[in-house]
Amino acid sequence: MDVVQNVTSTVQTHFGTVDYAVFVMILSLSAGIGVYFGFFRRGEDSTEEYLHGGHKMKVIPIAISLIASQLSGVTMMTVPAEMYFYGTQYYIIAILMIAITFVINSFVQVFYENKLSNCNEYLEYRFSASVKHIIQVVYIATNFLMLPIVIYIPSLAFSQVTGTSISVINAIVCGVGVFYTMFGGIKAVVWTDVLQAFVMVASTFFIAGYSLNLLGGFGEVFSIASNGGRLELLNLNFDFTSRITFWNSSLGYSLGWLAYVGLNQNCVQRMVSLPSMKKARCAMWLFCLGFIFITSLTCFTGLLIYAKYHDCDPKTVGLIEKADQMLPLFVQDVVGHIPGITGIFISCVFSAGLSTISAMMNALAGIVYQDYLKPMNCIGHTERKANLWMKGIVLTFGIYCVLMEVVIEKFTHLLDAVYSISALLNGPTVGVFTLGLLWPWANKKGALTGVLASVGGLSYIVIGHLSLKFQDQLKYPTLNTSIEGCADLGINITNIDLNIAPIPEPIEFSLNTISFPWFSLIGGLIVWVVGIPVSAFTGGNNTRMLDVTLLAPVIRGFFKKDRTEKGEEMTFIEKKIIMDTNGTITEQIFAQKDDYEMEKKDRD
Repeated sequence: MDVVQNVTSTVQTHFGTVDYAVFVMILSLSAGIGVYFGFFRRGEDSTEEYLHGGHKMKVIPIAISLIASQLSGVTMMTVPAEMYFYGTQYYIIAILMIAITFVINSFVQVFYENKLSNCNEYLEYRFSASVKHIIQVVYIATNFLMLPIVIYIPSLAFSQVTGTSISVINAIVCGVGVFYTMFGGIKAVVWTDVLQAFVMVASTFFIAGYSLNLLGGFGEVFSIASNGGRLELLNLNFDFTSRITFWNSSLGYSLGWLAYVGLNQNCVQRMVSLPSMKKARCAMWLFCLGFIFITSLTCFTGLLIYAKYHDCDPKTVGLIEKADQMLPLFVQDVVGHIPGITGIFISCVFSAGLSTISAMMNALAGIVYQDYLKPMNCIGHTERKANLWMKGIVLTFGIYCVLMEVVIEKFTHLLDAVYSISALLNGPTVGVFTLGLLWPWANKKGALTGVLASVGGLSYIVIGHLSLKFQDQLKYPTLNTSIEGCADLGINITNIDLNIAPIPEPIEFSLNTISFPWFSLIGGLIVWVVGIPVSAFTGGNNTRMLDVTLLAPVIRGFFKKDRTEKGEEMTFIEKKIIMDTNGTITEQIFAQKDDYEMEKKDRD
């Protein structure tokens, strides 16, 4: 008899009427928020209102929205599986988030001082329009690849506990996200994130608390995890092919999150929706605390899963096919008998996915329209037409995501795919932004060459890496698992072929076998290694004429002091002339002068 048929009867499906009712209610609330802001609280019918809420958003909703949109269904599903199969090394990202947030706050100051609603505009001011457009094209391409994965995760969870077709659920998730993003704009996205964040925290907290009591408390859980080799934060192995170590976690993951949170339009669009730099910084620190809490909770949930299945691995005996199905199985097995709890959990994963896709779609719509469609005279420039075009873009992305499900299901562990694809953007982005912020002598030729080299080099590495994963030729060994206790669960292991999943062969080093956490660091280093010498060989940058507000606060003081002593302090008008790609003074420059001087007075 087939192994799966032998064991699936030991886990009961608990998704009844109450669960469906809870699930439908939460999805309906999300859609209802879109209706409310799209038809009853529309505000001014303008692109500024649609994308930034008129710059009148509140701190706490924005902070919660940042947390919800970054901690997607990928986090909710893959991080517990990461703890179970590979241990706690990943948790170092939560510890380092405080330092990352400190750095991001310096970026916030630069964005506000230069009145940037799109963070990539910085690259045009600091270097050239070419550098900006390359990063934006990479941003669109990586989000184009990421969206189907983010949507697939909640569909996978729902299919696990109900048996419903993943394709059907995928279409429903996408439909709800597209609906409230299309009609409600940034306000609907933010307030839906608030609702979804509450669902995420409440459901995960309840499941963790109930399971903890059932499994014997903190002492027992950590004791089992320790005996199983799961408690590890200082794996100092410097092998570039090792899946996760202290080095690639602290360097690679950290730079990836720095780019994703501080230099990604998904987040920056929210930060600049606040009315002041002070409130944006406050929102970022609240995000930091929330991120640490949620990451800690999801990591601890992974340890709870290990405590439950440490002597009967579900993947070995065939209860699940993918590592990312561990959490739905655990919820179904432990709290599924309580009416409504499984429904809340599935709503939690759906909420996480919806918050992320709505943020990505809203940001993508703004960039595609404002930078690529609006300059085309044939489409018209009225605000009403602009909103219609952006809604059409959101709808197009939604249809594409539904169609891509057949490709995404080929990956066995989606955390690898997520970080590999995101590195294509995060590496070049963090490299070129830090080059501009921290190296005043970098010029546009150096930046352009560095970005192109980074995108090209990372594309070769990432495509080769994912190709090996897709063909099942690159496998990372997991920590030890056991099936010795399966008999106590009534599972007959005599018919299980333990050679179904042999221990992977040692990985030979090549560019394509470098582990994915290194990708962001590699991409950033390529920009610097190429950009600095090219800048030097092409004449460098005239730092005397450089706008100090385009430098990081920690750097600009040295240049401002030197120039002031020489009587070369530039006026606002002069700085804007340099940044103007046409080299002309526009009416907008003069209109901004008073605003700039007023803000400067407030800061002083």
